[in-house]
Amino acid sequence: MSEPWTYEKAGLNLTTYAETMAGIAPMLSRTWDKRVFPPPFPPRKGGKGSGGFASLFDLNPEGKYRHPIMVTCTDGVGTKLKIAALMRKYDTVGIDLVAMSVNDLICTGGEPLVFLDYIAMPADDTELTKQLVKGISDGCLESGCALVGGETAILPDFYAPGDFDTAGFAAGVVERDAIIDGTRIRPGDVLVGLASSGVHSNGYSLVRKIVFEAAGLKVHDKCAELGGSIGECLLTPTRLYAKPIRAMLAAVQTPEFAISGLANITGGGIPDNLGRILPPGCRAVVKRGSWPVSPVFDWLQRLGNVAQAEMEHVFNVGVGFVVVCRPTAADAVVKALGEAWVIGEVTQGEVGVEMTG
Repeated sequence: MSEPWTYEKAGLNLTTYAETMAGIAPMLSRTWDKRVFPPPFPPRKGGKGSGGFASLFDLNPEGKYRHPIMVTCTDGVGTKLKIAALMRKYDTVGIDLVAMSVNDLICTGGEPLVFLDYIAMPADDTELTKQLVKGISDGCLESGCALVGGETAILPDFYAPGDFDTAGFAAGVVERDAIIDGTRIRPGDVLVGLASSGVHSNGYSLVRKIVFEAAGLKVHDKCAELGGSIGECLLTPTRLYAKPIRAMLAAVQTPEFAISGLANITGGGIPDNLGRILPPGCRAVVKRGSWPVSPVFDWLQRLGNVAQAEMEHVFNVGVGFVVVCRPTAADAVVKALGEAWVIGEVTQGEVGVEMTG
């Protein structure tokens, strides 16, 4: 008779898995405020008794919103995870995961409320999970939202050793009459760009081809131009814009809607992402040279002989978020946001984004 099969023999140790899940529980609870309903039963040894099948959150405590509209987003980190795996450093991509959804969510003018994650790997990796969830937790704290749950899938026949993937899910709320969707944008409005922290989490398929295949460099190679190792620079986490944008809206927004549009600059760069919120008859004109470009973009462009138009279509080139506002509010928006610049204006014309200069 053959040896009996068990789940552990098939590739998943339930005891280790449960202990890993119990170990990350404090990283969730540190992001909670009084709006989160805590699980009725605290985690016990082995991870059991973690409190039910879904999270509970008070969407409208004490009537804060008159007409709350739910906002939802989901996204992943992409092939930047490959660099994290090479570096055996996973916390920064946890921050990226939060940013990719939350930075989209706030483009409605909304408030991020809750975040959930999905992590998939070929075998239980306690250190990877701990680092990744720590980064997710840090990102949630910085964005003012609660990490209320998630799923860790161990898929031994689906992922190769060393591979993993992750996805994030964010939900928030916005007052119905305060929704920002671009419909109020009009010719004469000003474009204010906020600084990015680097490459963020888009374009890494091109980055990896240029750096590791074409140039033959390694993640631990030092680069004076980047101020450290290549891997460290490329793992710089995506900037989280929730707090500065919400503070700016509170300081500048008026019943006349001084802020007419918000755009998160992700894949597609400024042309695609700013273009998606422009109403008919409005054309955005962006002036190159009106903001400082991060050294990493000049380095990548030279290393890969990448055309300027391709750079601007793939990367954020130093501007990670754009605020569209009335001309009378431009100075106040720049002041409220800090590291921000007037980078162009909206003109009358065919819908699209024109890069000039």
